[in-house]
Amino acid sequence: MQARQLPRRQLLQWGAGAATALALPRLRAQQPWPSKAIRFVVPFAPGGSSEIVARTAAVEMSRLLGQSVYVENKPGAAGNVAMQEVARADDQHTLILGHIGTLAVNPYMFDKLPYDPSKDFRPISLLAKVPSLYLVRPDLPVHNLREFIAYARKNPGKINYGSAGNGSAGHLAMEYLKMVSETFMLHVPYRGTGPQLTDLLAGRLDAASVGAAAVMQFIKTGKLRCIATGTTQRIAQLPDVPTVAEQGWPGFEMTQWYGLMAPASLPQAAADKLALAAAAAVKQPSASEKLGADAAIGVGSTPAEFGAFIAAEQKRWKAVVARAKIKPD
Repeated sequence: MQARQLPRRQLLQWGAGAATALALPRLRAQQPWPSKAIRFVVPFAPGGSSEIVARTAAVEMSRLLGQSVYVENKPGAAGNVAMQEVARADDQHTLILGHIGTLAVNPYMFDKLPYDPSKDFRPISLLAKVPSLYLVRPDLPVHNLREFIAYARKNPGKINYGSAGNGSAGHLAMEYLKMVSETFMLHVPYRGTGPQLTDLLAGRLDAASVGAAAVMQFIKTGKLRCIATGTTQRIAQLPDVPTVAEQGWPGFEMTQWYGLMAPASLPQAAADKLALAAAAAVKQPSASEKLGADAAIGVGSTPAEFGAFIAAEQKRWKAVVARAKIKPD
């Protein structure tokens, strides 16, 4: 009896061992995500609204996901350098900050992109919108947008404005204003918001449009003068500053936006978990307070909502890029 049981026991052991060996790949594939620190790439130089939004979201996502989320700035080629790198990332722990420029402008500004914004990435969540503010150096003899436009018309070609680069949100905002007001101004592109602000604060630039988060401190201290907001309504932080629409251009709206994107290779389960964390992150009280202090508005959307938003923005800015004939550096 015992002689007959031994082979059966061995067969059971071998069978269990074989089943375990076959299951190991599946078990490894089902390891909890994230299993290591997450790299959150910002495709622009430090110092702008993009970094403020990314770092605020990263702090809260770290807590919600139970893994460190660290921000890395990687500027270059209007964001294309970072977008290309992240599109090819296959470690499942590299993300990127999506932006009006990289997702809605670059596809129409460049003849050929090293990435496809629709096929190479998964929309995860619209993180925040940042009001675009129209600024001038404080010694320019204008105090509101109407005076600025009149001054520019009286001095054609003598007014310059800076931006973080061709196709950046600031560039779009000023070209949009030029288009509706039929005004000519000289564009001076920089490599990021930080360098641009340095020259604007030093008086080497006359004007600019910058996200509120990056310049609110300079407005409050009188180092820059805000002559209009691109929002549909006045913002709480600057209640005395009228909108562009209020000053003679009805229907005008210009707001920067930032969202979380992942490579298309990120598994669905991980993308779903990430989307919930990202949407919740910017709605946390501490994040709302941080963003609100810089006039940014936390949004937090679903992937489907963000995807639809990107498609609508692409349609809108395709027309502006074509009319302004915006070309890369």
